[in-house]
Amino acid sequence: MRNSGAAESLQKACEAIKETTGNKRLAALFDEGSLVTIDSYAKSESGFAEAAAGYGTVEGCPVYAFAQSSDLDGGAVSKAQSQKIRKVFSLAAKTGTPVVGIYDSIGGRLKEGADLLTAYGEILFEANRISGVVPQIALVLGPCVGTSAMIAACADFVVMSPKGELTIAPNGEGGSAMQAARAGDAALVADTEAAAIAAVRTLVAKLPSNNLEAVGFTDEREASGVPVVGISAKEAAQAAASAGSLLELSAAFGKNAYTAFGSMGTGATVGLVAYDGTLDADACAKAARFIRFCDAYNLPIVSFVNADRFISLRAASMLSDAYAEATTAKVSVLTGNAYGPVYIAVAGRGANADYTMAWPDAIVSALAPETGAVFLWNDRLAGVDDPVAARKQLFAEYARTEGNPMQAAAQGLIEDVIAPEQTRERVARVLDMLSSKRVSTLPKKHSNIQL
Repeated sequence: MRNSGAAESLQKACEAIKETTGNKRLAALFDEGSLVTIDSYAKSESGFAEAAAGYGTVEGCPVYAFAQSSDLDGGAVSKAQSQKIRKVFSLAAKTGTPVVGIYDSIGGRLKEGADLLTAYGEILFEANRISGVVPQIALVLGPCVGTSAMIAACADFVVMSPKGELTIAPNGEGGSAMQAARAGDAALVADTEAAAIAAVRTLVAKLPSNNLEAVGFTDEREASGVPVVGISAKEAAQAAASAGSLLELSAAFGKNAYTAFGSMGTGATVGLVAYDGTLDADACAKAARFIRFCDAYNLPIVSFVNADRFISLRAASMLSDAYAEATTAKVSVLTGNAYGPVYIAVAGRGANADYTMAWPDAIVSALAPETGAVFLWNDRLAGVDDPVAARKQLFAEYARTEGNPMQAAAQGLIEDVIAPEQTRERVARVLDMLSSKRVSTLPKKHSNIQL
């Protein structure tokens, strides 16, 4: 009789746990039937711990995950919840497995006092400790404020649903999904919770499992289009990428820099960055963080450049540091303007690019034609009948002569000048050659990158 009662109690507990929002969301995230739960019966002061945890596969890839259960005391963070989440991080680090955290909590369990501070601190430490070791994705489906928001923001990518809130403000002010996207805090915002979960599944499938794993391969597809003269750098990157392979990140932030995962003829995931026009602080910060992620996980970086200047010195330095520090394969394609600091920082010696190619109409110059022509040939404007027309003619001549990519190639500034329609094939061949790249760096803890 005692055994029968125990079995019945266990069955009831199992059913109750399965019905929590955390477990339901984990089941939706993982491939059907693959979820194995961790510490299912861990308890807080008032009942089962306010988060579910487990492991399984996502699109066939092993993943550890936790999900706060908003229907258990509002998902309030407790000592018991902290222990479950810390175990997820620890097991992920030991096995080299990505982590997905699903956030939906009203805050911390204030009754726990000092234990709460310890709990938050331990989770935050673990999230930072494994940064750059295994990919981390935060899926924000409800409130995520204060310290919880700091923990979520430590992830490599934040994905949000319309009901998600992400802000350091304890009252949730300014934390809507769209506000987070415009601030650069959220990489992806989906229309529904189901779509947000699907976005996480897509993202996981494009990433290596850890910082020691080789880049994965997917079924190769035809190009999305054919790059042609006159299009933006973003359009060039999109056209050269394999059809259906692109996943753009942080689209609402730093719009003059385009960042996306995709493939380009090799089947392997690459990081695509495209620069257009004037690069402000947001564009630089967006690109720099993306580049540092790609470098941490050995993803090749392909940069498309059609930009003429930076606005912020600090941000320009940040971007330059990110490129210079990156030891992964780096290929640059100059599709339009590549003036002075921009060329140096993202495509030239300053970026330590492995291979730089340019389209025939690109302009590679120390200065913008409007500035360079005046510096070199201002005397030619003296006494002309039509100064405006003369200046335009001078600018065009400077671009045609001093900024000609063939001249840059002759001086060793770029490796090749190619037709736009050759971009995909040339990039793929270069990436194949660089697949065995090995670089030893100077011994140091880390660089003092501008932030």
